[in-house]
Amino acid sequence: MAKISNKKILITGGAGFIGSNLCGYFLEHNEVVCLDNFSTGHRHNIEQFLSNPNFTLIEGDIRNLETCEKAVLGIDFVLHQAALGSVPRSINDPITTNEVNVSGFLNMLIASRNANVKRFIYAASSSTYGDSEKLPKIEEVIGKPLSPYAVTKYVNELYADVFSKTYGMETIGLRYFNVFGRNQDPNGAYAAVIPKFVAQFLNHESPVINGDGNFSRDFTYIDNVIQMNELAMLTENKSAINTVYNTAFGERTTLNELVNSLREFLSTYDNEIANVPIIYGENRVGDIPHSLASIEKAKKLLNYQPKFSMREGLKEAVNWYWNNLQVKSKK
Repeated sequence: MAKISNKKILITGGAGFIGSNLCGYFLEHNEVVCLDNFSTGHRHNIEQFLSNPNFTLIEGDIRNLETCEKAVLGIDFVLHQAALGSVPRSINDPITTNEVNVSGFLNMLIASRNANVKRFIYAASSSTYGDSEKLPKIEEVIGKPLSPYAVTKYVNELYADVFSKTYGMETIGLRYFNVFGRNQDPNGAYAAVIPKFVAQFLNHESPVINGDGNFSRDFTYIDNVIQMNELAMLTENKSAINTVYNTAFGERTTLNELVNSLREFLSTYDNEIANVPIIYGENRVGDIPHSLASIEKAKKLLNYQPKFSMREGLKEAVNWYWNNLQVKSKK
């Protein structure tokens, strides 16, 4: 696959899970600017980049337009990852979620438009499919949002579409499906399910599955997401721009299958994990039962060929977690 090189790339939320992986990848052949306020991102994710002369850290908030304008100076591509994620967080605090995800997004669009950025590529979300029960999820068929978070991510798509039509901006939205991999934080009230389960298993604690474990997701390894961001920058196909793409592997896995795979892979490092029991709890408010992406549009228009299946990615991720997570059982 062709690589983006000799460009200046702004990655908002660059100290977060996805953002820091994008920083590391694109820093090999480009100049990278990272904008982050460290509300959910971590300095240790970008520490190794700070001594690189091609890396610039701007500590600031996308809710401040001046900060956004400073960050986009001389930028070729914006990879906008900054957002407050988590459905439960948005239900608990819809105001802050809206301020960051909608007002902050609009600030970044305006700053990018004014700076004549070549293309604005942003993290959209599978939550946009809402109450649509159609499987697999096809980009043009969505339902009504089921959480404040989902509302904000859909509004992002609407704003991007308006800016492309009104101001001639080039925008591409990537609807991420349950991304996992290195640098994903297992701590905090809103931790994603995979790193949270891994940390619990490593501590010989029982993971808690919401519901009966038959809800399913299209779990997507981080390297597939990096590939999609690069393809979105590389494309010169006019019909591939100013639209949105599912960013996924295209297979669904139940939570029961996930937890069993995690136990299987982790047991190769610590055989006691094989005996850790699973606990089942109540379904979570705002959760959709099933999620599965069609990736045909991305294959056709961007030539997307995901390299990692869920299990292949999970093996990679488990190895990273084993080597990097500080847990009780390894102390």
